[in-house]
Amino acid sequence: MKHMDNIFYQLALVLVLASGIGLFVLKVKLPLVVAYLITGLVLSVVRLFDLGHSPVFEVLPEIGIAFVLFLIGMELKLNELKVLGKPIFIAAIGQIIISTLLGYAISRLLGFGSSEGLYLGLGLAFSSTVVVIKMLLESRDLSSLFGKLSIGMLLVEDLVAIAVLMMISVSSSAIGTGLPASYPLLMLLLKAAGLFVLTFVLSKYILNKVFEYTAHSKELLYITSITWCFAFTSLAVFAGFSIEIGAFLAGVALASSPYHMQIQAKIKPMRDFFLALFFIYLGSTAEFRDLRASIPIIVIFTLYALIIKPVVYMALLSRFGFRKHTIFQTALNLSQVSEFSLIVLLVGVNAGLIEPITISIMAAVAVLSITVSSILISFSKKVYKPVAPLVGLLETKGKSHYYERKVNDTLVEHIIVIGAHRVGSPIVRYLHDNQIPFIVMDFNPTIVHNLVEKGVNAVYGDIGDPEIIEFLHLEKAKLVICTASDFSDNELLLNLTKEVNKEATVVLRALDSEYARILKTLGADYVLLPEKVSGDYIVHQIKHYWPNVNFKDGITFNNKAISSLV
Repeated sequence: MKHMDNIFYQLALVLVLASGIGLFVLKVKLPLVVAYLITGLVLSVVRLFDLGHSPVFEVLPEIGIAFVLFLIGMELKLNELKVLGKPIFIAAIGQIIISTLLGYAISRLLGFGSSEGLYLGLGLAFSSTVVVIKMLLESRDLSSLFGKLSIGMLLVEDLVAIAVLMMISVSSSAIGTGLPASYPLLMLLLKAAGLFVLTFVLSKYILNKVFEYTAHSKELLYITSITWCFAFTSLAVFAGFSIEIGAFLAGVALASSPYHMQIQAKIKPMRDFFLALFFIYLGSTAEFRDLRASIPIIVIFTLYALIIKPVVYMALLSRFGFRKHTIFQTALNLSQVSEFSLIVLLVGVNAGLIEPITISIMAAVAVLSITVSSILISFSKKVYKPVAPLVGLLETKGKSHYYERKVNDTLVEHIIVIGAHRVGSPIVRYLHDNQIPFIVMDFNPTIVHNLVEKGVNAVYGDIGDPEIIEFLHLEKAKLVICTASDFSDNELLLNLTKEVNKEATVVLRALDSEYARILKTLGADYVLLPEKVSGDYIVHQIKHYWPNVNFKDGITFNNKAISSLV
């Protein structure tokens, strides 16, 4: 079929298939990543066109990766990772070393040679940056402590993977010309330092001025931002680094720009489209038809990625005093094999050190581990509950990290505020200014750090963490206010509160009247709706501008002013 060589036919076929499978996956409440991977698997079996030489899969998926890392770079400021630098570096490097050695040992036991065992061990050590970022974006956990730990360790892993690739690729040529074996690594470090310095200089002295000039036109701002992303990423690739590192640093350079929010809003729709193609391509790389004899090996390696590797992460992170909920969520995020692993093995195949079947095995492991880990991450709260006692065995007793310290004050008759960002910050400011006893819990460590610096009782935490009762003194609280609108989180908080403190007043927030009605039925004292609060505020402004008019106070909330709750 000659028309199947046309990119539009190929793209239409891929998108129709992905949309159909996506509808089914959403109906059974699974992440869309699973739908894209299944689409790729179907295409690899049906083979309506040559996947290996398709323009749909040759270029477009890499653009998706670039956009994802570009946006992440804009959302993450490197100074925010300062406090987490030590645990991130030690846990990432430690995991790579331990997983490589364990993977090597398992590979040898399964009958692989020394070279293949080493490559497989390295491949199993790396986790997927793209998958983890997508899952964190969908769950809105990118700013959480476990989100920052996950991203930080993935970046370290990517740097190590790049170093490994460069050492494998150029070490033999360096030795052949009489240069020392350490020469490629030295050059890599010099290039890395130069790239970071260039990012800092451009960010501080040039880019802000350029974008200030282009901001007069939204279209020009959009085009300029994409130009910067592609240009800097190309420079990084030319210097020997990956697309991921280049795009991430391009985003970091714009993190302090006053226009980064507008840029993000424009690029996100494009990111989602290209990223879907990347996962479809990844799914198509697993050739299960040719791997029947290797199925036991694939299962063993997949279980290693899903179970053993997360245990290694949890054991290392627990040494720094992180709570069991944090180390579990972080480790679960990293429980898959990276697409980078396939590149590492491909270099080994090209060098004649390993057999081509080995990379096919690793591709199957990557697809299976990404599929299963994506599902586990989506249901992490349900997964955590039965395994929490086992994870607790890894905790370092009597030690807590800066972000997870306990509040020493004995709070009684106090107010608990959960969420101190847009909605919660005015509440926190009011309580602090009026010296009302209260404590704040937020899942963003940066917000917690800023509040603690101002003398506010604040702790890092997640509503899904059962230990919040101990941290917040929930049994002694007078009022509990949750500014988050997630229904499952609100339901969990409501049940916890009524279980340990039936006298406490609970104020929740819902996005629509149906959820508000259910929460009221479950026992919430007050449920705030955004449109209701907005309407009250507008009425208040009308009264302010017409002070002589005798307004009837018809708009109330459960016949009580919000101020009377405090």
